[in-house]
Amino acid sequence: MERLSTGVPDIDSMIAGGIPRGFLVACTGEPGTGKTIFSIHFIWEGLRVGDVCIFVTTEESRDSIIAQASQFGFDFKKALEDGKLIVIDALMGLEDRWALRSLDIEELVNKVIEAKKALGYGRARLVVDSLSAFWLDKPAMARKYSYFVKKVLAKWDFTIVVTSQYAITTSDAFGFGVEHIADGIIRFRRFVRNGVLRRYVLIEKMRQTPHSLLMHEITVVDGKGLIVLGPVRERKEDVTLPKQVSDRIVAAQKKKEKELLPNIENKRSKSQGNSHVQKSSKT
Repeated sequence: MERLSTGVPDIDSMIAGGIPRGFLVACTGEPGTGKTIFSIHFIWEGLRVGDVCIFVTTEESRDSIIAQASQFGFDFKKALEDGKLIVIDALMGLEDRWALRSLDIEELVNKVIEAKKALGYGRARLVVDSLSAFWLDKPAMARKYSYFVKKVLAKWDFTIVVTSQYAITTSDAFGFGVEHIADGIIRFRRFVRNGVLRRYVLIEKMRQTPHSLLMHEITVVDGKGLIVLGPVRERKEDVTLPKQVSDRIVAAQKKKEKELLPNIENKRSKSQGNSHVQKSSKT
């Protein structure tokens, strides 16, 4: 089976050498976990080996993606100028050929096909960062839209990486549509341990691939990009608040409740008194 390197050697080793050609892989996780940087690596590796490369950005501007890539030594600007890369901007509402005026899934697919024709035929890589932006106001359509993207673009020899945002304050359903139809799922996670932000990656699914089942800690290094530090085995106590901290939080909540209780009872008494006066006046 032909596999495409992700551009991160240690992640390649976790998935038997790379992503199988023609797969759609979902990269899911909270904001700030490394999904966009991983996607940039995937595209830069494609440019290095001569693949047709398209990057769709919905949550950052085209200039922001170019700047991020340059931070890690990846010259997206030159690739654009040389006609080897197209970055489709779906955020800024730009009036140029490679921009989306609305987050419409059919417009996205048509624009990607147009970009593929402009760059030339052959093995292609596509990143959509993020695909979940297309159904944020209609989450029930997530699975249908994801299937539409996969079905249509599979005919154009794309290997696709799409990101899907999660957040503690939102429903996980935002990612489920793409996960149901994805050939692979790479989960990015983050925890704060001892006051330090730690990032992790886990291969949850990769069809036709004997992939790693271990969570790996990752970091981002200026000038290099995403680095895999090594496998870890997180325990519940590693990702929850220490007992002494949770005990202080509970104690503070109880204290606040006690302070508020007299005020609540006073308001209730006044309310009952006013109700009694009103009844008396009516009589």
